[in-house]
Amino acid sequence: MANAEPDPTPETPGLTHLDAQGRASMVDVSGKAATLRVAVAEATLRLDAAVRARLLTGDLPKGEALAVARVAGIQAAKETSRLIPLCHPLALSKVGVDFAPDGDDGLRVRAEARTTGPTGVEMEALTAAAVAALTVYDMVKALCRGAVIERVQLLHKSGGKSGDYDRGDAGEVVRRQP
Repeated sequence: MANAEPDPTPETPGLTHLDAQGRASMVDVSGKAATLRVAVAEATLRLDAAVRARLLTGDLPKGEALAVARVAGIQAAKETSRLIPLCHPLALSKVGVDFAPDGDDGLRVRAEARTTGPTGVEMEALTAAAVAALTVYDMVKALCRGAVIERVQLLHKSGGKSGDYDRGDAGEVVRRQP
């Protein structure tokens, strides 16, 4: 039985992970051009200001939380296709994870993923940001039980025929080119 990928039906417009019968299906990207694909995602943690200060200086009982979270995020990006069932395994060219204070009680986790291939790296960037945030949470939970991970979101994507995407401060799309 052939595994041809039919175009989305009127009942499922734009849902590329569903076949004509509505079944989950991995998208066939074999006919797509290999282009440079870049995605940037972020997650935000809210925690006590005193705990955040210790986190940023590396003074936590569990050690250098940001170094551990950076490695966890990079590893997570590399494992995305094993975690998200319909994602393609990708040869990643780059994964970076960075941290920055956000207001009085926040920490922003920013992840960037790059590849040259026939499909995007949005899921890899989102997975990296989410897992890095979860790792920070794990490293601070003994000191800050009320820590919260919020707003995991895609900030940017480029490459491919759907064009570029950038999220504005209020969440709106500020640029999209076909």
